[in-house]
Amino acid sequence: MENKTRGNWGTRIGFIAAAAGSAIGLGNIWKFPYITGQYGGAAFVIVYLIFVILVCIPVMNSELLIGRLTGKNPVGAFKQLVPKSSWWLVGAMGIMAGFLILSFYSVIGGWAISYIFKSGAYMAAGGENAGSIFGAFITSPVAPL
Repeated sequence: MENKTRGNWGTRIGFIAAAAGSAIGLGNIWKFPYITGQYGGAAFVIVYLIFVILVCIPVMNSELLIGRLTGKNPVGAFKQLVPKSSWWLVGAMGIMAGFLILSFYSVIGGWAISYIFKSGAYMAAGGENAGSIFGAFITSPVAPL
């Protein structure tokens, strides 16, 4: 029989960086300043931090605990913890959510690469023409993909 060993994180900082990158996401980087200004500044940040402490951190710790306890993927972890139940679907939904997020990030990555190649055109075009170049890019049915 095969001896299957699972990999571990090489360093603690590597794990923290990967977890932070996964948890923060582009939505927080792009939308957080706008939403903060729109919904009350400091009051919004206080409510946001309260929800992070009361909801997000316990859920993240639960995921870490389940992963460490079982040493399996999300579907296998729920099958081990609650056999003969449908809780494995929660793990499957988590995996599907990851695929959906990845599809979103691949489009954003394509935009970034396109903007890098078009950056010279924006500089040469001036303010008004740069807007038309951007408009042509986002209205094209193929270019943003």
